[in-house]
Amino acid sequence: MTQELAPVIHDATDETPAAPEGRAPGWWRSAVIYQVYVRSFADGDGDGVGDLPGIRARLPYLAELGADAVWLTPFYASPQADGGYDVADYRSVDPLFGSLADADALIRTAHELGLRVIVDIVPNHTSDRHAWFRAALTDRRGGPARERYHFRPGKGEHGELPPNDWESVFGGPAWTRVADGDWYLHLFAPEQPDLDWEHPEVREEFDAVLRFWLDLGVDGFRIDVAHGMVKAAGLPDIGRKEQVKMIGSQTLPFFDQDGVHEIHRAWRRLLDSYSPGPRPEALPAERIGVAEAWAPNAGRMALYVRPDEMHQAFNFHFLQCPWEAGAMRTVIEESLAATVSVGAPTTWVLSNHDVVRHVTRYGDGPAGLRRARAAALLMLALPGSVYVYQGEELGLPEVTDLPDEVRQDPSFFRDNGQDGLRDGCRVPIPWTTEGPSHGFGPAAGWLPQPADWAGLSVQAQTGDPDSTLELYRSALRLRRELPGLGDGPMRWLDAPEGVLAFSRPGLVCTVNTLSAPVQLPVPGRPVLSSGPVAFTGGSVRLPADSCIWWAI
Repeated sequence: MTQELAPVIHDATDETPAAPEGRAPGWWRSAVIYQVYVRSFADGDGDGVGDLPGIRARLPYLAELGADAVWLTPFYASPQADGGYDVADYRSVDPLFGSLADADALIRTAHELGLRVIVDIVPNHTSDRHAWFRAALTDRRGGPARERYHFRPGKGEHGELPPNDWESVFGGPAWTRVADGDWYLHLFAPEQPDLDWEHPEVREEFDAVLRFWLDLGVDGFRIDVAHGMVKAAGLPDIGRKEQVKMIGSQTLPFFDQDGVHEIHRAWRRLLDSYSPGPRPEALPAERIGVAEAWAPNAGRMALYVRPDEMHQAFNFHFLQCPWEAGAMRTVIEESLAATVSVGAPTTWVLSNHDVVRHVTRYGDGPAGLRRARAAALLMLALPGSVYVYQGEELGLPEVTDLPDEVRQDPSFFRDNGQDGLRDGCRVPIPWTTEGPSHGFGPAAGWLPQPADWAGLSVQAQTGDPDSTLELYRSALRLRRELPGLGDGPMRWLDAPEGVLAFSRPGLVCTVNTLSAPVQLPVPGRPVLSSGPVAFTGGSVRLPADSCIWWAI
């Protein structure tokens, strides 16, 4: 006799074992952190751009979803040459996004809802409109105002060539020449000059900036380009082109230099010096640092999360892994081994504001969505902390057909850099089935949404047990209820080729990455699956591209 099981949960709270002993303290070790791309989450004032009041109004949704914290992309004063990652003033809120009072109100409301708040900090570079860089441009060659940045004379008979062969991540040379003949370094857009972290004023300034936001009540910082603040002595040539393809796989003189770790250790001391909360409504918790760090291997990545450095680092090797059981197992094993070696939790992430959404990366269409749903359950069952990018809980795909005239990603306007398609993952998310922006705001959003996103909206998916939103809600609820999930031990189980199976205390996770179903023995009681599964006697027919959780 064959029995079908729909992808809904069965109450497992009465049969779960006690929490595993020896789990290290720290809310961040098991946290589910929801990334909000501020421009595209919720528009509170009707100008077509997301803002802090819009986010504050939607915080109950995140609490209901089951997030532990929210990470906000930059909302500081900025000319917006790179979506706010070009900061002109680190202590003020850009009027596009609201005011400092709005930031304070958002943090307070989040804490009242049990959500912690992590904000982006951008220490590798400033905006070219920052007061320091404006002063550098008006200073003389070799003057003190230029010492905070990397100004150098050019090569060639008349200094007409860049100081070295470094390329911008966004394409083209990493150097721009100013009127008096000097060149300045920018590893990203020309509007984002790199700071020289050997200068004591740079370090003192960022200490003060961190304290400013910690005093306001934030619970931590996501550190943009945490691997980039220190450059190799002498700024040596690399000797090859297409350097962007080397990031994360090879050693570069401008990324992952050993000197960055001294900076992170100093910041960890600063974070540890803060009490759990400066205000009564603040959640008692450690303040954390999260490194956005690209390193050539898992071992180098683990250096960023040593006990005296950052609390977490993004696991981009997992994000980049193809949908294939062998490759995924290798990345998972390497990631866990590297972080365990330094006593840190591993973080897992499938999408963010800089990469193609994983529904599309995994194949787009029905197959991509099936794999994305299965990957979500896999990710949420692994030991450590999880990052969810806004809209992935809705199963949103990448928007690949945006007209050129609406694009704003700076890499789109330069050559040989990033693919220029980052706008496709930044389209405002849909909240309702109707309206000019499907509930994002009262007017059309800054990037157009596909017409069929009405069916993917929060409103359309709420209450539908087969929807991706309800799958995430169920998985996040179980993750909190089942003490064996989050940080803690795991053990691989025997499984056929193309299948991953592992146990956590009280739970087994089984993933079929194949394009055909597989017949497996039933290891326990099913509690959640990414798609319908069929049972025959003591075995289960696990469909292609699917995942199931079992209580044991």
